[in-house]
Amino acid sequence: MSDRPIRVVLVDDDPLVRAGLGLMLRGADQLEIVGEAGDGAEGLEVVARVRPDVVLMDIRMPRMDGLTAARCLSEQGDPPKVIVLTTFDADEHVLRALGDGASGFLLKDTSPAKIVEAIEKVAAGEAMLSPSVTAQLIRRVAQTPSTDATAERSRAAARLASLSERERDVAVAVGRGQSNAEIAGDLFMSLPTVKAHVSRIFVKMGVANRVQIAICVHEAGLA
Repeated sequence: MSDRPIRVVLVDDDPLVRAGLGLMLRGADQLEIVGEAGDGAEGLEVVARVRPDVVLMDIRMPRMDGLTAARCLSEQGDPPKVIVLTTFDADEHVLRALGDGASGFLLKDTSPAKIVEAIEKVAAGEAMLSPSVTAQLIRRVAQTPSTDATAERSRAAARLASLSERERDVAVAVGRGQSNAEIAGDLFMSLPTVKAHVSRIFVKMGVANRVQIAICVHEAGLA
């Protein structure tokens, strides 16, 4: 990231929520609110116009919900990072949002400092989800019956086969919910090296976030 402020768009159908988020985030010098929208469809229009770095996206909205909008954004070239907003940490839609390319999620009652920190991490390509949250999401995947577990495992193994041996080690560590710092310590790498490996894994596997890596590792039976 450059020294310029992180450009943020707020998408929520509740104008009071948008106002509260805007007031809070405008107090952070490292952030710049460059647009707002009241639903997913309007959000796509705003994103196309202002090209933000990060979008804070509510899940439940009229006309187009946040999940559909997040998926549409993930299919674009050089999409912004998307953080979905939810009122429940066990919301059944969170896993789908992450699978569709969102970079993480925040509870709407998250403290201002934590929201700013999450935006900074996501903008920098860092892990936004804590290991405990990643583990919770992976458990939910494991508990979901698969119609063809053998084919699922084969597909996951094929995606991991594109990685080098060291990248595969990093991917498995991500699958265990480890942070970049923890991976660096366990694999005797520098933090910049781990970050570089994770970035290459994103490209080679065609994923948008660490949870998608973790799900693939789990489906391949490696975590």
